Amino acid sequence: MEYDGSRYHGSQYQDNALTIQGETEIALKKLTGEDIRIAAASRTDAGVHAKGQVVSFKTNSSFPLETWVNALNFYLPPDIAVRAAYEVDTGFDVRHDALSREYRYTILNRPTRSPLMRRFVHSVPQALDLGAMTRACGVLIGEHDFAPFSTVTSGGTHRRVFKAELRRDGDLVVFDMEANSFLPHQVRNTVGGLIRVGLGKMEVETFEALARSGHPGTVGPAVPAQGLCLMKVSYPDFPPAYEVK
Repeated sequence: MEYDGSRYHGSQYQDNALTIQGETEIALKKLTGEDIRIAAASRTDAGVHAKGQVVSFKTNSSFPLETWVNALNFYLPPDIAVRAAYEVDTGFDVRHDALSREYRYTILNRPTRSPLMRRFVHSVPQALDLGAMTRACGVLIGEHDFAPFSTVTSGGTHRRVFKAELRRDGDLVVFDMEANSFLPHQVRNTVGGLIRVGLGKMEVETFEALARSGHPGTVGPAVPAQGLCLMKVSYPDFPPAYEVK
């Protein structure tokens, strides 16, 4: 699924709040007549977008895969879309079977703001030192205790990070991070710390020391949600070859 999260209170269902899950389940009800509960591969917070979110559900309906795509997109609001549909084994677990999730954070790095991109970037008008930020990224790779990058530490804070890369594309600075899973606000706190490094407000060595400290919530501050997008969820031998284009 792909969605613009600007007007939503996150992906997970909430009473009396507009969510991706809520809108998707309404569309499923209209299509099937069933009360269906969906599960998502990665929880996205309020204002966060997705290009490659994966959700699963069980149903008694047996529409062709093309119908699932086209009919759900008919019932969904314009800022949410189903990109493809697959039939999977009943034992498939959309969360626990995932090998990794990849998030992208986009910074507009120029003196003036962009009205056209404002819903999808975080604006930093001062010049950023990408060399220093890239050096700081080195401490993120591998399996570590990422408690310093989140204030929510229940359920364990060790994660394995496969990629943490920065690149410049014109006025944009793009940060891609891939891990087996993420702590709440981990990417946004990471970027907040990296921006401080890039602005010369924190030394690379200080960032590295904080990252290794094990103390919850020491790296940040969290950058705004609108620059964050869930790009991809990876699975072994998935998606099946018979996806609907």
